[in-house]
Amino acid sequence: MRKLTIEPLTKAAFAPFGDVIETNGSDHFMINNGSTLRFHRLAEVETATPDDKAIISIFRADALAMPLTVSMLERHPLGSQAFIPLLGNPFLVVVAPPGDEPEPELTRAFMTNGRQGVNYHRGVWHHPVLTIEKRDDFLVVDRSGSGNNCDEHFFEESQRMILDPHQ
Repeated sequence: MRKLTIEPLTKAAFAPFGDVIETNGSDHFMINNGSTLRFHRLAEVETATPDDKAIISIFRADALAMPLTVSMLERHPLGSQAFIPLLGNPFLVVVAPPGDEPEPELTRAFMTNGRQGVNYHRGVWHHPVLTIEKRDDFLVVDRSGSGNNCDEHFFEESQRMILDPHQ
């Protein structure tokens, strides 16, 4: 079984899959009479139709047992999905490029630094939220509207991967 190498999350490395939401190296300008730095347009919410809405939610996630066998990935074909950590904890991200189904050999894993969020572009395959804390909270920005916006792909046993943040 292929072991996923966990990479540090950087804007350049994650660009094929979406946006890294962070202030480091991001455009900004002053607002509120000079008392606030606005880090502007860190990511764009993608929706498929004019009737779709961008929504904001909080996900409270429980940690999965590690090492984890990655047996499935999901994608959202009708809109982007962003995860921003609320408690400052690092979390794991597993992604594969868009396509009819995810390709295990192109699947990558990243570790955030606790101050970074991610915005998965429409159609990017990804594992559901992967906290490494016992429980963690995330601000989630995604799409609401008609139609099925979640496809799941379950890997054949020979295609499954191992994710081990402790190695």
